[in-house]
Amino acid sequence: MTSTALLDPNAPAAGAVAAASATKAGQPAFQHELRIYWEDTDAGGVVFYANYLKFMERARTEWLRGLGFEQEVMRREEGLMFVVSDTALRYLSPARLDDWLRVTVNPTEIGRVSLTIDQQVWRGETLLTEGRIRIGCVDAASLKPSRIPARILQCLQR
Repeated sequence: MTSTALLDPNAPAAGAVAAASATKAGQPAFQHELRIYWEDTDAGGVVFYANYLKFMERARTEWLRGLGFEQEVMRREEGLMFVVSDTALRYLSPARLDDWLRVTVNPTEIGRVSLTIDQQVWRGETLLTEGRIRIGCVDAASLKPSRIPARILQCLQR
């Protein structure tokens, strides 16, 4: 799915764009858009490097929400939650104050207890950052690995 807001730097608000599950080859499974504010930058107006992880986290959360899985509901009702277990990021070009960004989510490995997700941060047609994030499902009380609920795995494997 596409949206004219994807390339519109004046789009009014952050939001999710694209299908929540995998799409055509070469297309991300999900995209989330956001604006860069002062709080995201250093004194020079350049996005602080660690904030890219926050942007990716927001996109993954909205991706799961788009699939019908609320993480707080999963924690409260099933005693399970997702945690990040590994990250690898590559910074290619900086984002700056007031930029309109698109963060993609593309699951690449679906296991019984973890998911590997490739993510990219774009400004228009310029790739700014790319990363590979592994999230694991854990018991919320003990933080020990736990199987990803079957309903989520079934949805992801379609």
